[in-house]
Amino acid sequence: MNIYVGNLNFKTTEESLHELFGQYGEVHSVKLISDKQTGRRKGFGFVEMDNSDGEVAIRELNDKEFDGRNIKVNEAREKVEQAPRNYRR
Repeated sequence: MNIYVGNLNFKTTEESLHELFGQYGEVHSVKLISDKQTGRRKGFGFVEMDNSDGEVAIRELNDKEFDGRNIKVNEAREKVEQAPRNYRR
C-alpha cells in the first residue's frame, strides 16, 4: 500500500518517518518529496507498507502531531500526468 503523508515539518527526515510508521508494521520504503530546482522539501512524502499494516497506520496517525505539526495520512492516489506548464493549445 502506498501511503501519502502530508503537512510534514520541513525538518522531518526519512529516517524519523520510517521509525514512526515502523510502529505499525514493516515499512518497505519512505520517500520525502523535494523541489527539483531548490532541493527544499515540499512538506509531503510517501510510505510503502503492506495493506493491513498500512490501514492501521492511516487510522492511527491521520491528524496526529509529529515533529510539531498535525500530519495528514491517507492512501495515496495514482499520479495524474499533467501537461508541461508552458504547454499551449
